[in-house]
Amino acid sequence: MTRVGIAGAAGQMGRTITQLVSASDDLELTSACDHPSSGLINHDSGEVAGIGGLGVPILEGIPTTVRACDVLVDFSHADSTVEAAEACKTETKGLVIGTTGLSDDQLAAVKSASESVPILMSPNMSIGVNITFKLVEMATKALGDDVDIEIFEIHHSLKNDSPSGTAVRLGEIVADARAVRLDDKAVHGRVGYTGRRERGTIGFHSARGGDIVGEHTVVYAGTGERVEITHRAQSRMNFGAGAIRAVRFIASKLEAGETGFFDMDSVLGLEA
Repeated sequence: MTRVGIAGAAGQMGRTITQLVSASDDLELTSACDHPSSGLINHDSGEVAGIGGLGVPILEGIPTTVRACDVLVDFSHADSTVEAAEACKTETKGLVIGTTGLSDDQLAAVKSASESVPILMSPNMSIGVNITFKLVEMATKALGDDVDIEIFEIHHSLKNDSPSGTAVRLGEIVADARAVRLDDKAVHGRVGYTGRRERGTIGFHSARGGDIVGEHTVVYAGTGERVEITHRAQSRMNFGAGAIRAVRFIASKLEAGETGFFDMDSVLGLEA
């Protein structure tokens, strides 16, 4: 039985993970935490997730949560993610990260911790999204420089970051396939007199509204034809199901004494 802790347990994804872990035969929720601003510190994580009491309160401290689990699932904030990585390194625990918006320095800190413990990080753990990542890589390489590429994403009105971490990852995949740096080619939205589209740029467009779980489309606009690759999430359960697979993967690495920095390609066997 793998003991699971959740950082960000009061959030939307934290609640979903709580539900799925509790329904699993081989996973057990043993600890949970969140920021005091959630207003749910010391509340039962099961009650918060809507599945009844589990006897696991949502606490404030990440180190305490890490010590009580084998694998920590992190859906919190960037600063907390770095703290979680350091705590997992100290306590020799596995870590699954779904948090987005990390700076280069924060990402470097997480990767440094992965030299000591197994860490998996993905901006989107949906199995369908990760298949989409692979399709975008293939399409970008096949279509080459003969098309203009634009990335569109839309999410619920409560989402804080823009573009989404998934959209940024799609852009990174496009840039890598074209052997360019995303920072050099990214264009975020267009307004006013912008002139002609610069060849080779990668456009990003974001919209927010309602309770939309998430939708991402990569458009390849060529001469006389257009290819679109779209993923639509209809429920957060698809993200949660991928996260549960990631937990089992990291637990197996931890048990085998393996370290490293992994992504969902490793879980799904999609490595190049």
